[in-house]
Amino acid sequence: MALDLPTSTSRPDADNASLSPVPTIVEGRLPQNISVARKYTLLVIFCLAQFTDAANGSSLFPALPILEETFDITPSESAWIISAFGLTFASFLLISGKISDVYNPKYAFIIGFAVLGIFSLIAGFMKDKIALIVIRALCGIAASLTIPSSLTLIVNLFPDPSQQARAIGMFGGCGALGNISGIFLGAIFVQFASWRWVFWFVSLIAIPVAAVCIFLIPNPRPDPRSSVPTGYAKWRSLDLVGVGILTAALILFIYAITSGSNGGWGTAGILVPLIISVLMIVAFFVWETKIPVSIAAVPPQTWFLPNFSVLFAVALVPSLWFVTSFTIFPTLWQTYYHWSVISVAARLVPVGVICFAVSFSGGLSRYTSPKYILLPAQVLVLGATVLLRFGDAPDKYFRFILPGFIIGAAGCMLTYTHGNIAIFRTSPPAMAGTVGAIYNGALQLGSAVGLSAVTSIQTSVEKTHGGPSSFAGRAAAFWFVCGVVGLELISIAVFYRVDAEKSTEGAEPSGEGKEEDVDMKRQDNFNEMAV
Repeated sequence: MALDLPTSTSRPDADNASLSPVPTIVEGRLPQNISVARKYTLLVIFCLAQFTDAANGSSLFPALPILEETFDITPSESAWIISAFGLTFASFLLISGKISDVYNPKYAFIIGFAVLGIFSLIAGFMKDKIALIVIRALCGIAASLTIPSSLTLIVNLFPDPSQQARAIGMFGGCGALGNISGIFLGAIFVQFASWRWVFWFVSLIAIPVAAVCIFLIPNPRPDPRSSVPTGYAKWRSLDLVGVGILTAALILFIYAITSGSNGGWGTAGILVPLIISVLMIVAFFVWETKIPVSIAAVPPQTWFLPNFSVLFAVALVPSLWFVTSFTIFPTLWQTYYHWSVISVAARLVPVGVICFAVSFSGGLSRYTSPKYILLPAQVLVLGATVLLRFGDAPDKYFRFILPGFIIGAAGCMLTYTHGNIAIFRTSPPAMAGTVGAIYNGALQLGSAVGLSAVTSIQTSVEKTHGGPSSFAGRAAAFWFVCGVVGLELISIAVFYRVDAEKSTEGAEPSGEGKEEDVDMKRQDNFNEMAV
């Protein structure tokens, strides 16, 4: 029998309230009869979902040559087997976050994970390239349901600020680990079994876990003092018009920038979707100003929350750095150095190990502001990128590339973990799913924009500097990343406000009603901007 769990909008009874000196990311209280073992089992499950979503994309990289041969497709067409998942995953994160905020996040997670498993099972049997791309796109939609719902459930399972920060750090670390492990798993399946097991492996995890979660995840318990919409009012609060406009805009935008690097930016097939997407994004923000704040998917005031905009920009860095590194080196090593798939995957393993280890650093936010963690993190990423720029020969892996991977992975993971913690600290508790979706959407946007920018820069430079076999285009791409990270470093130093964090710490550490006071104060700060 499932137990009751407070939603992200619920508040504890006054006589049970207790607040840590450091504000929790989303205030909440667990029923006393949920065991520690059960909470951490659920955390492992949510981390497994994050791992699976990440591995779902990266595990196909080693299989691309075989897919091209099996389906008789070009390299640009085979890239869409990977891009289809990322495109719909990023585009549907916002609506998924809204669903997790308005409806039961338990069932959003279960349905998303189960459907992902079913479609992955079907994908393994596909014999047509178009059908496979469509199934991959549907997998992306299903996977998008699991991330905001996982975050909403995690912040309710761990209301203690220290535990909450560590849990979110582990959640992010499993995503980074999944990106690397996915490449290694894909290489093993391709080398010793079949590319079809790349999909079947996901279904073997997702379907049983989703079934277990029906009984294991507690049911959210609504606050009787809050006015929760029901029926049509709840459906209307999803802001389907706004989310639909933004989703379509993101699909067109990601399609344009992903295809532009392959097909050329001057073609109508690229320019028209790009222009329409920009116009639709403008239309989305106009629409959000015309409807009540209570139902807006992303109220305009959200961007003026303390540190929100700068943290959104910071979220672009980890994916940009990872996609640049993983686009440049594996292709170089396999195509021009003729290293085996397993050998290439093994050289990427240190990145996953470091990311997972650094994901446990979430507790540092109890002792200092995330700003003073994010700043040195950008310095690490900057230094690592400079090292990678000099990894232009097979014998330079241990001298330049491996140190760059270790330092850069640590910096990116610190950026992800503490950016995630910081953005939840200054956001209204009722928007946990939506804020999580926006932050993870920025990560996906960084990946899409980074892939397009890096490919375009590399291709342009190679035309006049030795062709694809030279390192000149790859070096230029790394200098581009250095410029972006440098701008992020400056923006954090100048625009990140530490005092905005302290404004939510005004309540006493404990006592009747204190936890509710802090929770309400954070919500009131948001409401004041809406007036």
